[in-house]
Amino acid sequence: MKSLLIIVLAYLGCLTVNAAESDTYDFSWLDPDKQVFVLQNRKFRKDGRFYLNAGYGITTSGAFVDATSIQGRVGYFFKEELGFEFLYAMNSGEENDTANSVRTSGSAGGGARPFRRIVQNYMGGMVLWSPFYSKINTFNKIVYMDWIFGLGLAKIEEENNRNEVINQVDSEDLNETHTGILWNAGAKFYLDERWSIRLDLTTVHYQAKEAKSSNPEDIWYSNYDLAVSLSASF
Repeated sequence: MKSLLIIVLAYLGCLTVNAAESDTYDFSWLDPDKQVFVLQNRKFRKDGRFYLNAGYGITTSGAFVDATSIQGRVGYFFKEELGFEFLYAMNSGEENDTANSVRTSGSAGGGARPFRRIVQNYMGGMVLWSPFYSKINTFNKIVYMDWIFGLGLAKIEEENNRNEVINQVDSEDLNETHTGILWNAGAKFYLDERWSIRLDLTTVHYQAKEAKSSNPEDIWYSNYDLAVSLSASF
């Protein structure tokens, strides 16, 4: 029974490996006389390589806006676990059915106007950390993937209808620019040595004025983009 448990643990470790190649796991609670060595066998490496990404996604934030995002990324890993990336995203959005419903119901009962922000674009840079990688056995084919996390700063441009909401009359949108906190969580699936597919959740947190006529304060807003991209490494 004890040997079977060790085999099961070793198998699970092969599915998701998150240790350095020289690491040793000491399962003293299992058997003081035995050690379990984790074999990385990393097939694809990022160390010392540049990459280019082109992707498309949707914006998952904003109750009154439907939006899409076209993204371009360029990055470099100076270590297997550490790198940097520059990102540019061009977004396009418009009011959705929820916003139209608010306007329609409001026209009969007091002129309700939904407050919304539509992100036009953002650009920024991040430090990347990639501590984990996985091997997935699917239909007798092993798929190699890396988990990638990023943190940095971004400049975001958006338009909003704050004047319309405050004054309760039709007016032109305001165009504003903000500096925000940028973070990213992604999974990179390798097709071969050069090509891969990435799935990324990219978020920008920024401060902007709320839609109030008196003493408006800067509060935090967030833009979440979920995108799939094709990546080429060099």
